[in-house]
Amino acid sequence: MSAAWTSTTGIAIPDLVPAKLRREWVRRGLCPGQDIHRSFTGHVDAHPDRQAVIDDAGPVTYAELDRAVSATAAGLLAAGLGRRDIIGIRMVNSRHAVAAELAVAAVGAVSLPFPAGRGSRDAVSLLRRARASGLLIDRGTGGFLGDRALPHLRAILAPEELATPAAAARPVPAVAPGDPARILVSSGSETEPKMVAYSHDAFLGGRANYVRALHADDTPMRNLVLVPLSSSFGSCGIPITVAALGATLIVQREFDPGSALRAIAEHQPTHVFGVPTMLSRLAERHPGRRPRGLHALVSSGAPMPPRAERRIRARFRTRVILVYGSTDGVNCHNAVDGRPDPAVATITIADEAGRSLPRGTEGEIHARGPMTPLSYVADHELNARYRTPGGWVRTGDHGFFDEQGVLHVTGRTRQTILRGGRTISPAEVEMCLAAHPGLAEVSCVGIPDPDLGERLCACVVPHGNHRRPDLAELTDYLRNHHELEPVKLPERLLILPTLPLGPTGKICRTTLIRLATRDSRR
Repeated sequence: MSAAWTSTTGIAIPDLVPAKLRREWVRRGLCPGQDIHRSFTGHVDAHPDRQAVIDDAGPVTYAELDRAVSATAAGLLAAGLGRRDIIGIRMVNSRHAVAAELAVAAVGAVSLPFPAGRGSRDAVSLLRRARASGLLIDRGTGGFLGDRALPHLRAILAPEELATPAAAARPVPAVAPGDPARILVSSGSETEPKMVAYSHDAFLGGRANYVRALHADDTPMRNLVLVPLSSSFGSCGIPITVAALGATLIVQREFDPGSALRAIAEHQPTHVFGVPTMLSRLAERHPGRRPRGLHALVSSGAPMPPRAERRIRARFRTRVILVYGSTDGVNCHNAVDGRPDPAVATITIADEAGRSLPRGTEGEIHARGPMTPLSYVADHELNARYRTPGGWVRTGDHGFFDEQGVLHVTGRTRQTILRGGRTISPAEVEMCLAAHPGLAEVSCVGIPDPDLGERLCACVVPHGNHRRPDLAELTDYLRNHHELEPVKLPERLLILPTLPLGPTGKICRTTLIRLATRDSRR
């Protein structure tokens, strides 16, 4: 393990991958050995008039974005923020958010983006634990922290006010490709949001290699990213689409199916990135013809039920690429054949002692490769629990390889329900219920029970042209059509007009648990 990078406020971020492996990935060209700002300015110099960002206000060229980045960087430096600082970013999807993150890289600092929809509780937790020196926000939103004590926070700035038309010198950051560039945030199963640090090389190398593999030809990508750019899945936007690939990033302030479909028609993206719920809601309203220029819809963040995948593919008449991945550092998708790409991450199936298992044997999924993050931030316990001495990421998920080398994920062990000592996977029940012809959306959650600990509640949205199902009908369906064990059958049913979404666009299980618990007490 190499010496830990340390922030100006004393946060140490070690690289838990052996240094010789990092060097080997650079030697083989799997990582560029370059920082994000230099990669971005290389694209500016190569094609200054190409559209870099299209947001609700219109398009921005690479040359225009470069000027905004330099001006924003000058504002950061003037506020005393720069090399080795950790800077929080709480902004909605826009050109200003893009300029903000690139400006943080330009001054040699580390960005800590988190979705603007989060409440102050998570924001304070992240800023406090990361000992962030600065915070970048949308104009007019500076009061959301209240009077919370954050002793390391020296400045709160609005990049929209920094990115003036006045000329500013292009900065030259004093960073190494292996230094941390961005901290990804994930709620996972922990009580506070997890923070995972990625290097410049991990973004420009492994994570960029994953996005490149989604494209079948040499035409420039035009990526419509429906999720927040500040989310883990949304990191395929700024550091990848713009900085690594020099492509066009299309964003909207917030997700709305109608405006997203209009953006697809008007801006002709090659790829649309969204969580399954978003893509399903697009399919419900799409007229049923293939949009011009669209190569694929890319789904990640949650399992996609097969029936939903078939419906989305039929409506858009294009590929649906399913991604298995996580903030923690694993990625595999079915763009080609469902086999792990060693240019992104090598994946192995291991037993409890960390020994590799043969094909066909189920075990825990471990990953290590050019996209592997440095380490968890400010959490030695997570590093001890989920990283091995050799740098492998222990995902906590279970799966196996078939005889053709295709990865099959059988369960995400961190999302389970314990009913009377029996473990139930909500994802398994959701996948079965999603095939029911009368249901448009499904999510299953555990609700507290004084006797059994938890009971399973099915939260469903019926199709508009079907009658409302009752619990007996759904449990009979699960028993007869999917042969589920009785312990896995839902014991509560909550019917909703739509499932609530969290700030990253995923179904908000916390809200569903609250609604289902309240409903069960009536």
